[in-house]
Amino acid sequence: MKAILQRVLYAQVDVDDKTVGKIDKGFLILLGVENGDEQRDAQVLAAKIAGLRIFTDDNDKMNLSLSDVDGSALVISNFTLCADCSHGRRPNFMQAARPDVAEPLYEYFCDELQKNGVKKVEKGIFGADMKVRLLNDGPVTIDINSKDLKK
Repeated sequence: MKAILQRVLYAQVDVDDKTVGKIDKGFLILLGVENGDEQRDAQVLAAKIAGLRIFTDDNDKMNLSLSDVDGSALVISNFTLCADCSHGRRPNFMQAARPDVAEPLYEYFCDELQKNGVKKVEKGIFGADMKVRLLNDGPVTIDINSKDLKK
């Protein structure tokens, strides 16, 4: 399971010109579910993200977590994170989990964020053509893969 995490002052996702998810200070999380991912991947990834200390404290040091700053999360499903660009110029998405597998894991990941203390978790619409707007804070952007975390 892959995530691109962006620290934001604001993020919003629209589908068909209607806002379906919106947060203020927090994380915009693009989430890619790969073949072979399981609930344990969602658990370790959500716990890591919820506890990451990447918000600045009074001394301007990255020392505070999402819950420390009463932040929110906007989670967007994104199968293109699973792209293989090693051959040719057209990405191969064969490593992306099928929607019937990916959607329940996406929902489970969102639930796990809340279990790890993130009070407000907003979502896009799985599989929809989404328009995402954000105001990046920093910018701070982090790439995390559940395969790299101790399980």
